[in-house]
Amino acid sequence: MSFTFQPIGTIHSPWKEKFAVPRQPGLIQDGGGELRLQAPYNQPEAVRGLEAFSHLWLLFVFHQTMEGGWRPTVRPPRLGGNARMGVFATRSTFRPNPIGMSLVELKGIRTGKGEVVLEIGRAVQQECRDRNGI
Repeated sequence: MSFTFQPIGTIHSPWKEKFAVPRQPGLIQDGGGELRLQAPYNQPEAVRGLEAFSHLWLLFVFHQTMEGGWRPTVRPPRLGGNARMGVFATRSTFRPNPIGMSLVELKGIRTGKGEVVLEIGRAVQQECRDRNGI
């Protein structure tokens, strides 16, 4: 079985280099960026009602690691890069399906001139987990 899907938008963040991106969302105070929806999804009707939500789950593709393939074990930086762990027990980008997920704050929605832009805050994974006792 295989699946095919198309991107609905592009995420723009303040980080332009791989090594500038924080490894964990709790390591930064600010952050965020924009999700720019692309045609035909860039219609105001497509986001109607979204302003009622405080947070969004964003699914994305680790497009810069796809060519490297996946690895069954990796060396997580959190363990000092010395111990090998199974890829599914880590946040590694080298996965069989290069799909990532982040919970982000929805700061606003801009529409007009043929565009829909979702203004997003930094990932809030840690805060959500702590608050819900998970």
